[in-house]
Amino acid sequence: MRLVALPSDVADLLSRLKAPPRLIAHLTLVHDVSCRLTARLDAAWPTLRYDRIAVRMGAAIHDIGKIVHPEELTQPGHAHELAGEALLRVHGFADTIARFARTHEQWADDPSPHPEDLLVGLADTWWRGKRDDRLEAAVCQWIAQQTQTAQWEVFATLDDIATDISADADNRLAWQQQFGTETNGNGANPYTQNL
Repeated sequence: MRLVALPSDVADLLSRLKAPPRLIAHLTLVHDVSCRLTARLDAAWPTLRYDRIAVRMGAAIHDIGKIVHPEELTQPGHAHELAGEALLRVHGFADTIARFARTHEQWADDPSPHPEDLLVGLADTWWRGKRDDRLEAAVCQWIAQQTQTAQWEVFATLDDIATDISADADNRLAWQQQFGTETNGNGANPYTQNL
Protein backbone atom coordinates (compact mmCIF):
# COMPACT_ATOMS: atom_id res chain seq x y z
CA MET A 1 0.00 0.00 0.00
CA ARG A 2 1.35 3.40 -0.93
CA LEU A 3 0.63 6.44 1.20
CA VAL A 4 -0.60 9.79 -0.06
CA ALA A 5 2.19 12.32 0.46
CA LEU A 6 1.70 15.20 2.84
CA PRO A 7 0.86 18.56 1.24
CA SER A 8 4.09 20.27 0.22
CA ASP A 9 3.60 23.29 2.51
CA VAL A 10 3.14 20.95 5.49
CA ALA A 11 6.16 18.83 4.51
CA ASP A 12 8.27 21.99 4.13
CA LEU A 13 7.22 23.28 7.56
CA LEU A 14 7.96 19.94 9.22
CA SER A 15 11.39 19.93 7.61
CA ARG A 16 12.16 23.52 8.68
CA LEU A 17 11.04 22.80 12.24
CA LYS A 18 13.07 19.56 12.32
CA ALA A 19 10.04 17.48 13.26
CA PRO A 20 10.81 14.04 14.71
CA PRO A 21 10.52 11.22 12.16
CA ARG A 22 7.76 9.50 14.16
CA LEU A 23 5.64 12.66 14.08
CA ILE A 24 6.11 12.95 10.32
CA ALA A 25 5.14 9.30 9.95
CA HIS A 26 2.05 9.77 12.12
CA LEU A 27 0.89 12.84 10.22
CA THR A 28 1.46 11.01 6.93
CA LEU A 29 -0.66 8.07 8.09
CA VAL A 30 -3.54 10.19 9.38
CA HIS A 31 -3.44 12.32 6.23
CA ASP A 32 -3.58 9.17 4.10
CA VAL A 33 -6.55 7.88 6.10
CA SER A 34 -8.31 11.25 5.68
CA CYS A 35 -7.88 10.96 1.91
CA ARG A 36 -9.36 7.47 1.97
CA LEU A 37 -12.18 8.62 4.26
CA THR A 38 -13.19 11.60 2.12
CA ALA A 39 -13.09 9.46 -1.03
CA ARG A 40 -15.39 6.89 0.58
CA LEU A 41 -17.77 9.56 1.90
CA ASP A 42 -17.96 11.11 -1.56
CA ALA A 43 -18.73 7.74 -3.12
CA ALA A 44 -21.45 6.97 -0.57
CA TRP A 45 -23.00 10.46 -0.41
CA PRO A 46 -22.01 12.46 -3.52
CA THR A 47 -24.06 15.50 -2.49
CA LEU A 48 -22.51 15.80 0.97
CA ARG A 49 -21.27 19.36 1.54
CA TYR A 50 -18.02 19.84 3.44
CA ASP A 51 -14.50 21.12 2.80
CA ARG A 52 -12.51 18.08 1.68
CA ILE A 53 -9.27 20.02 1.36
CA ALA A 54 -9.61 21.36 4.92
CA VAL A 55 -10.17 17.83 6.24
CA ARG A 56 -7.02 16.58 4.51
CA MET A 57 -4.98 19.58 5.65
CA GLY A 58 -6.33 19.23 9.17
CA ALA A 59 -5.26 15.60 9.26
CA ALA A 60 -1.82 16.55 7.92
CA ILE A 61 -1.18 19.10 10.71
CA HIS A 62 -3.34 17.96 13.63
CA ASP A 63 -0.48 16.90 15.95
CA ILE A 64 2.14 19.44 14.88
CA GLY A 65 2.21 20.83 18.42
CA LYS A 66 4.14 17.72 19.42
CA ILE A 67 7.19 19.49 18.01
CA VAL A 68 6.80 21.86 20.99
CA HIS A 69 5.80 19.03 23.36
CA PRO A 70 7.79 16.00 22.11
CA GLU A 71 7.05 14.06 25.30
CA GLU A 72 3.51 13.68 23.95
CA LEU A 73 4.85 11.54 21.09
CA THR A 74 5.13 8.66 23.55
CA GLN A 75 2.98 9.75 26.51
CA PRO A 76 -0.59 11.00 26.77
CA GLY A 77 -1.13 14.73 26.95
CA HIS A 78 -3.04 17.67 25.53
CA ALA A 79 -0.52 20.50 25.71
CA HIS A 80 0.30 19.96 22.03
CA GLU A 81 -3.19 21.03 20.93
CA LEU A 82 -3.08 24.75 21.74
CA ALA A 83 0.67 24.84 21.07
CA GLY A 84 0.08 23.42 17.60
CA GLU A 85 -2.64 25.93 16.80
CA ALA A 86 -0.35 28.81 17.85
CA LEU A 87 2.61 27.35 15.95
CA LEU A 88 0.63 27.08 12.73
CA ARG A 89 -0.64 30.65 13.02
CA VAL A 90 2.90 31.95 13.56
CA HIS A 91 3.94 30.15 10.37
CA GLY A 92 1.17 31.71 8.29
CA PHE A 93 -1.50 29.00 8.24
CA ALA A 94 -5.06 30.32 8.19
CA ASP A 95 -7.10 30.08 11.39
CA THR A 96 -9.49 27.76 9.55
CA ILE A 97 -6.65 25.23 9.22
CA ALA A 98 -4.68 25.95 12.41
CA ARG A 99 -7.77 25.22 14.51
CA PHE A 100 -7.55 21.49 13.69
CA ALA A 101 -4.51 21.22 15.98
CA ARG A 102 -6.96 21.94 18.80
CA THR A 103 -10.27 20.55 17.55
CA HIS A 104 -9.08 17.07 16.52
CA GLU A 105 -9.27 16.12 20.20
CA GLN A 106 -11.54 18.83 21.61
CA TRP A 107 -14.40 18.60 19.09
CA ALA A 108 -16.79 17.40 21.83
CA ASP A 109 -16.14 20.53 23.90
CA ASP A 110 -17.27 22.77 21.04
CA PRO A 111 -21.01 23.54 21.22
CA SER A 112 -21.26 23.26 17.43
CA PRO A 113 -18.21 21.54 15.93
CA HIS A 114 -17.72 21.82 12.21
CA PRO A 115 -18.16 18.63 10.17
CA GLU A 116 -14.52 18.96 9.18
CA ASP A 117 -13.49 18.81 12.88
CA LEU A 118 -15.41 15.56 13.23
CA LEU A 119 -13.83 14.06 10.12
CA VAL A 120 -10.28 14.94 11.19
CA GLY A 121 -11.13 13.33 14.53
CA LEU A 122 -12.34 10.20 12.72
CA ALA A 123 -9.16 9.95 10.65
CA ASP A 124 -7.07 10.36 13.81
CA THR A 125 -9.09 7.58 15.47
CA TRP A 126 -9.51 5.07 12.65
CA TRP A 127 -5.88 5.09 11.49
CA ARG A 128 -5.03 2.89 14.49
CA GLY A 129 -8.20 0.79 14.34
CA LYS A 130 -9.88 2.51 17.27
CA ARG A 131 -13.58 3.37 17.25
CA ASP A 132 -15.31 6.23 19.09
CA ASP A 133 -19.07 5.76 19.40
CA ARG A 134 -19.75 9.37 20.36
CA LEU A 135 -17.73 10.76 17.46
CA GLU A 136 -19.27 8.33 14.97
CA ALA A 137 -22.77 9.20 16.22
CA ALA A 138 -22.05 12.91 15.65
CA VAL A 139 -20.84 12.18 12.11
CA CYS A 140 -23.89 9.99 11.41
CA GLN A 141 -26.23 12.71 12.64
CA TRP A 142 -24.55 15.32 10.43
CA ILE A 143 -24.68 13.09 7.33
CA ALA A 144 -28.27 11.99 8.00
CA GLN A 145 -29.47 15.58 8.40
CA GLN A 146 -27.67 16.84 5.34
CA THR A 147 -28.59 13.95 3.04
CA GLN A 148 -32.10 13.33 4.43
CA THR A 149 -31.16 9.70 5.02
CA ALA A 150 -32.22 7.55 7.97
CA GLN A 151 -29.55 7.61 10.67
CA TRP A 152 -29.44 3.80 10.93
CA GLU A 153 -28.75 3.62 7.19
CA VAL A 154 -25.96 6.18 7.49
CA PHE A 155 -24.49 4.25 10.41
CA ALA A 156 -24.48 0.98 8.43
CA THR A 157 -22.52 2.60 5.60
CA LEU A 158 -20.17 4.48 7.93
CA ASP A 159 -19.54 1.28 9.87
CA ASP A 160 -18.50 -0.48 6.63
CA ILE A 161 -16.14 2.40 5.83
CA ALA A 162 -14.66 2.28 9.34
CA THR A 163 -14.17 -1.48 9.12
CA ASP A 164 -12.40 -1.21 5.76
CA ILE A 165 -10.12 1.64 6.84
CA SER A 166 -9.35 0.06 10.21
CA ALA A 167 -8.38 -3.24 8.61
CA ASP A 168 -4.84 -1.95 7.93
CA ALA A 169 -4.36 -0.54 11.43
CA ASP A 170 -1.77 -3.09 12.55
CA ASN A 171 0.36 -2.42 9.47
CA ARG A 172 0.08 1.33 10.02
CA LEU A 173 1.03 1.04 13.69
CA ALA A 174 4.03 -1.16 12.87
CA TRP A 175 5.17 1.22 10.13
CA GLN A 176 4.97 4.24 12.45
CA GLN A 177 6.87 2.46 15.25
CA GLN A 178 10.00 2.07 13.12
CA PHE A 179 10.60 5.83 13.25
CA GLY A 180 12.41 7.54 16.08
CA THR A 181 11.09 10.29 18.31
CA GLU A 182 14.35 12.23 18.32
CA THR A 183 15.24 14.95 15.84
CA ASN A 184 18.92 14.02 15.76
CA GLY A 185 18.62 12.24 12.43
CA ASN A 186 18.50 8.71 13.85
CA GLY A 187 15.94 6.36 12.44
CA ALA A 188 14.38 5.92 9.04
CA ASN A 189 12.95 8.72 6.95
CA PRO A 190 9.16 8.56 6.55
CA TYR A 191 9.38 10.49 3.28
CA THR A 192 11.17 7.61 1.59
CA GLN A 193 9.36 4.60 3.03
CA ASN A 194 5.88 3.38 2.34
CA LEU A 195 3.90 0.53 3.86
